[in-house]
Amino acid sequence: MKVIRSHEFTADRAWGALDIATMNGITTRLHWTNEPYKWHTNDGEEVFVVLSGQVEMLYKQQGEVCAELLNAGDIFYASVGTEHVAHPKGEARILVVETQGSV
Repeated sequence: MKVIRSHEFTADRAWGALDIATMNGITTRLHWTNEPYKWHTNDGEEVFVVLSGQVEMLYKQQGEVCAELLNAGDIFYASVGTEHVAHPKGEARILVVETQGSV
């Protein structure tokens, strides 16, 4: 049993993470960042939950770049093959659920 106070979590670098759990090959990680990630496509599905801050999520749909502004409590689901990149607006804390070892 453990309790994680996500609003208190920080990392020593952008996208630093706290591993919360790995269950049946699926990882749950808490990330802290203040910088964009990189364009990528995950090996499987991804659930991306903004816990604090704002994140502009850019993704490609039929070759076109689309954008959604995600606020605390918002969830982005990336299906297999969805190319995407997260751009935080200042500091953000994000819960990511994805296949173990995914990008």
